[in-house]
Amino acid sequence: SVCQVGASVPLRRADIQHTEEFFIKPESRIAQLDTSQWPLLLKNFDKLNVMTAHYTPLSSGANPLKREISDYVRSGFINLDKPSNPSSHEVVAWIRRILRVEKTGHSGTLDPKVTGCLIVCIERATRLVKSQQSAGKEYVGIVRLHSAIESEAQLARAIETLTGALFQRPPLIAAVKRQLRVRTIYESKLVEYDPERRLGIFWVSCEAGTYIRTLCVHLGLLLGVGGQMQELRRVRSGILGEKDNMVTMHDVLDAQWQYDNNKDDSYLRRVILPLEKLLTSHKRLVMKDSAVNAICYGAKIMLPGVLRYEDGIELNQEIVVITTKGEAICLAIALMTTAVISTCDHGIVAKIKRVIMERDTYPRKWGLGPKASQKKMMIQKGLLDKHGKPNDSTPDSWKKEYVDYRDASKKEAAAIARAVPELERAPKVSIISVLWL
Repeated sequence: SVCQVGASVPLRRADIQHTEEFFIKPESRIAQLDTSQWPLLLKNFDKLNVMTAHYTPLSSGANPLKREISDYVRSGFINLDKPSNPSSHEVVAWIRRILRVEKTGHSGTLDPKVTGCLIVCIERATRLVKSQQSAGKEYVGIVRLHSAIESEAQLARAIETLTGALFQRPPLIAAVKRQLRVRTIYESKLVEYDPERRLGIFWVSCEAGTYIRTLCVHLGLLLGVGGQMQELRRVRSGILGEKDNMVTMHDVLDAQWQYDNNKDDSYLRRVILPLEKLLTSHKRLVMKDSAVNAICYGAKIMLPGVLRYEDGIELNQEIVVITTKGEAICLAIALMTTAVISTCDHGIVAKIKRVIMERDTYPRKWGLGPKASQKKMMIQKGLLDKHGKPNDSTPDSWKKEYVDYRDASKKEAAAIARAVPELERAPKVSIISVLWL
């Protein structure tokens, strides 16, 4: 072919192949998986310690954010900005009626005039209500002093003095018995003071069950002028505050209307959050899919079923057990620390405190071993009754060999039976040799 003067001549394929070596060179660099932006309980999943990476994924279950809308609502909660005047019980009843659900609960009663953060749990999420009620709270309040004080600094000092463990008796009008109790104030500070109207705005972080009304009375007594609570707003309940997707009653009503009339569930998904959001501060334990349903039925959390575990797990600490898709299975009490888990290959990791997931969300994967399969076959043949108990047709060999580990007396007998042959196999030492030693 004719080439123009000055134009570069293209290399032939054969020439290109001789110019350099074409092969993938070995590298020590490992591809990094960035899970810092993963949602809810899967956040920083790659930072968890790996027990084993081998398991069989099951198609059951779903990521909490991708559940069907009916399941999403039934396993969610609302961070509600409670309006002034209705009681907490009334507000929760209204939400139950709006969403047409059977069960709702809340994170701790607010007095009718008090506004702010009220976590309303729906259906399955009500299993977390107990832990939410005992979580710490934060408030912003207004205290009215009955007489003038010397300076703003005097009020600030008095508020900071009222920290630590304090004696409190519930106010005259209270829903509980008026007994003296101890409640802890973690931190408190004065935000602003108006000397003309004798009003002070303060912020307080406290234990669940603290009466801010009583705290204001104590503040007045400490200053020697008397005081009372004028206004109160809860700004944080547990790990959720005012900026964590807080919604109003109107938002809930509009979201349900939008779904009923336009079949648009995006607003409901924005108003309602998955229950897993409440557990993001807990230490995590990731289980194999095959172990999930057994835990839902109350099985012990054993080490062979663990895939990953978090750093810093302490003995008797409350942890959350999750699936590989990020669903919460249960709350549990740790029986092993992180250090012990990393050195063991068997044993009970934790005991269940509260099961969250519904049974049979995942398929049953227990009872597939050789003994269980033999037992099922014998039940079908009539050699055992329908409950797996021996009957007249049961062979004697089965009665002698089979150990029902649910029966404590048989379990002890089996342990003794196993121990006796071991003693017989042990080397026998004569009396003469013992005396000689």
